[in-house]
Amino acid sequence: MTRNFPEGFVWGVAAASYQIEGGATEGGRGPSIWDTFSHTPGKVVGGDTGDVACDHYHRWESDLDLMAELGFQNYRLSIAWPRVMADGKTLNKEGLDFYDRLVDGMLARGINPLATLYHWDLPQALDQGGSYGWLDRTVADHFAEFARVVGERLGDRLSAVTTLNEPWCSAYLGYGSGEHAPGLTDNSLCYPVAHHLNLAHGKAVQALRSVLPATTGVSVTLNIHQLEAASDSAEDLAATQHLDLVANRIWLDPMLKGGYPAELLETTSHLTDWSFIKDGDEADIHQPIDFLGVNYYNPQRIAAPTPGQVTFPGTDKAASIGYGPEVETTIMGWPIVPSGLTDLLVRLHNDYGVPLQVTENGISSEELLDPQAVADAAADDSTVAVHDTQRVNYLRDHLGALLDAIDKGVDVNGYYAWSVMDNFEWAWGYAKRFGIIHVDFPTQSRHPKDSAFFYSDVIKANALAV
Repeated sequence: MTRNFPEGFVWGVAAASYQIEGGATEGGRGPSIWDTFSHTPGKVVGGDTGDVACDHYHRWESDLDLMAELGFQNYRLSIAWPRVMADGKTLNKEGLDFYDRLVDGMLARGINPLATLYHWDLPQALDQGGSYGWLDRTVADHFAEFARVVGERLGDRLSAVTTLNEPWCSAYLGYGSGEHAPGLTDNSLCYPVAHHLNLAHGKAVQALRSVLPATTGVSVTLNIHQLEAASDSAEDLAATQHLDLVANRIWLDPMLKGGYPAELLETTSHLTDWSFIKDGDEADIHQPIDFLGVNYYNPQRIAAPTPGQVTFPGTDKAASIGYGPEVETTIMGWPIVPSGLTDLLVRLHNDYGVPLQVTENGISSEELLDPQAVADAAADDSTVAVHDTQRVNYLRDHLGALLDAIDKGVDVNGYYAWSVMDNFEWAWGYAKRFGIIHVDFPTQSRHPKDSAFFYSDVIKANALAV
């Protein structure tokens, strides 16, 4: 049986600047908060950093050649703010020229660029003097100017520009749990940071609209949490509803409906007084977008916390308790539940009525390769077979779940596999691999996995064999 995707469906792959580029001190690039964080002992598994990563800064032409060879039609890249503006404010022409060449290189190979402006690499210069980056609302204005500069230079060649990627991670993991840069651990800080990120999005959209041609779309990408109550108890249901406010509606409602939910302000009043919301802020945040990017990996089961239990980042009223052994998991322990993607897309369609694209979806899996075979392949510029059966099954099942959402009337017209290649996986360093192309980091050789060939076949057919 074959299930067809709609005509004109957008097929792509995705990556992020700090995770793949390397060239950390080249071309006038300044340090980001992730450079500082990864160089801090104990913050990243194995002491890994993004100094070299996949060396994409030097290998971008051959990387694009490989993407084109595999038939990848769209590439969701991110523009490194500290490469374009080392201090977060002043243009570094050499850095912007790099992305100019990269975008032209994509178009020359028939690959359409979708550019994300913020994938977590805040210039370290904007996190000085005790202001701690996104706690300072003036960073939103600097980000809007960065958006204007990039849009003015590259916008005529981009399919769309995305303002922020997963601001939940920036706010809650960066300022609440400390798992991400800048590594602060105070739940009360998450809320002003979230507001300033929302404000940055709105101001950036306005800046982009002032310079982009009408043919270039504007979007934002959110990792909306698909939540399931652990039981029908009043306590677990309340915890799940609370977390929907804290993790999801804190972004969705001001961006798409024009204001923060009153229940959100009430249920977090013991953590913050929300005095950082100024007159006009919600109007600035509420800007029309052409589509909402949705990143989905897995759902989460939520319960009211028990004494001493670790709660969800940013709150003390809910805990994620996981699934039972009957649910398959990835090597990161993430449950594999494709139907969660269907449910999430249906919810967003019904509640917010905005066009959607799945901008990240994938898993980390373990592929054991013979080191000698990899070395021999690197020596003669050949490739080795990489079998990643779990990832192939994951992609197939989630593409089926996406089709289920389309069958239910959801307006979703794009899918980007995460990630185009193995890379620096944030706090996990190089210990976890999400790529559909294997990277042997010692030799920097690339080896398409079975999942890359599977995905290539789906793209060519614009259909899923089930």
